[in-house]
Amino acid sequence: MNAPVILFAFKRPDELKATFQALKANHLASQSDLIIFVDAPRKEADVAKVAEVHDFLDKVSGFRTIHRNYAKTNIGCADSIIRGVSLVLEEYPSAIIVEDDLITAPNFLDFMNQALVHYSSSKRVYSVAGYTFPFPKPANYNVDAYFVPRHSPWGWATWADRWQSIDWAMTDYPTFERDKQQQKAFMRGGSDLVGMLRSQMEGRADAWDIRFCYNRFKADGLSVYPTVSKVENIGFGEEATHTNIFNRYKTQLDKGTQRTFTFPELVESTAYYHRKTLQRYSVPIRIYNRLKTLAGMR
Repeated sequence: MNAPVILFAFKRPDELKATFQALKANHLASQSDLIIFVDAPRKEADVAKVAEVHDFLDKVSGFRTIHRNYAKTNIGCADSIIRGVSLVLEEYPSAIIVEDDLITAPNFLDFMNQALVHYSSSKRVYSVAGYTFPFPKPANYNVDAYFVPRHSPWGWATWADRWQSIDWAMTDYPTFERDKQQQKAFMRGGSDLVGMLRSQMEGRADAWDIRFCYNRFKADGLSVYPTVSKVENIGFGEEATHTNIFNRYKTQLDKGTQRTFTFPELVESTAYYHRKTLQRYSVPIRIYNRLKTLAGMR
């Protein structure tokens, strides 16, 4: 049985329509259950857009079953996702999660479901990513996925046991904050991770994914990524989280014809892809991308 697909939406009807149409075009859409969560308006200006989102989602089809959950009061970005995924994973052993600013390749659900089955008993694998940077694939690399110690929240999947192990309250953060060695170890997934976690813990961000990534790190967990991206992020517009910044996440979306994938048997960080990932999140590259933003490049 295919894992259920969870779709999160809020107040972006245009991006949502593109996200849904791509998801519906997946080879496995008609054989998958879709569970939709929409947060309630945060302010008066959101009301009309959230209503438009409801109106669109009330009429959609193309999946085996569709369940809709519309919040009555605003929950907030992070808590909405934590609540929704938790509710679904109380009933299912795994789930695939998509937000309303992502274009998925037609074989996205194929890759996700196959990875979920392949690594279901490999407790060190914390999540399956749908997005990857357009890294050139080495000629001698003969599988369709790789591992790095970093979670990706753009079209991803996980298992109930791993999700339910997460300490969302981050009770050991005060100890981590004083431990430079632990901070250095966490940044094996990217030089930006400690800063993002600090922003979350000091109230400057409302994020679930950095807390998931931290808990993954504490368990010495890894995330499995496709060698060719199954997801493209379109969330760089007026209503987006990433408004008005240079999009450093442009990638080459899979054409979607491949239906069967091969996965690494050994669950360990993949040296080449780990090195390429660290380069992308290195301080010089982040400064370079910031300069592109200041120069008006998008």
